[in-house]
Amino acid sequence: MPELPEVETTRRGLAPLVTGRRITDVIVREPRLRWTIPATLPGQVRGRCIDAVARRGKYLLFSLDDGSCLIIHLGMSGSLRLVDTTRAPGRHEPFDIHVDSGMSLRLRDPRRFGALLWTEDWRRHALLKDLGPEPLDGALQGDYLYDASRNRTIAVRDFLMNSHMIVGIGNIYANEALFVAGIDPRRAAGRIGRSRYGRLSYAVISVLESAIAHGGTTLRDFAGSDGRPGYFQQTLRVYGREGDRCPDCGAPIVRQTLSGRSCFFCRHCQH
Repeated sequence: MPELPEVETTRRGLAPLVTGRRITDVIVREPRLRWTIPATLPGQVRGRCIDAVARRGKYLLFSLDDGSCLIIHLGMSGSLRLVDTTRAPGRHEPFDIHVDSGMSLRLRDPRRFGALLWTEDWRRHALLKDLGPEPLDGALQGDYLYDASRNRTIAVRDFLMNSHMIVGIGNIYANEALFVAGIDPRRAAGRIGRSRYGRLSYAVISVLESAIAHGGTTLRDFAGSDGRPGYFQQTLRVYGREGDRCPDCGAPIVRQTLSGRSCFFCRHCQH
């Protein structure tokens, strides 16, 4: 699934191309996505100007000049690109948002887990109002993680992936950050001390910023808004590297299933 760096890479690529542009039409070819696209949506945004493109967690927010907002989620393997309006859509491209430059925002979503939603106030939307803090806006501190984790028996890997605690951290980046911080992903969140959470907060920020700088991690058919894939996967330290040598100590990287998902770590460096 596209994670925070992939979504942020898409946002940064698209923002200068669509900010200030007016939506001339919305063409919905397949409304049955994760949530059905309402038939009223095109009329609610047609003629509106895109004032800004922001991100909340893994959701892209297209703020409109009347105060309303289009919310787009990339789904499990989706990508959002700006293409020429005359370019014929592919089989797995459920909608186009035409803008007055003659271009269209087009989602490619083979698994139909993406979303196109409209809301009058995104801060009050059911999908967004209860999300935790953004890891890159200065709110993610060791003290916050320590306080939020008290008395929690959930594994720290899963704690990091809980969007009500922190947004945008998926399995890849949780594994990578825990390696950088030297913390066993299986360890109970409530049994990690304040100083170690301080190291973890810095590790999360460092890993995410590095991934964004590399254009995200290529997962299946994800590509950036310009069509180029991300290359952070080439610098992954532990994720997907079962049996490889730890880049720090040389011990073999271990893979275990945790809550139904693979986790990767070094038994020697992480405890």
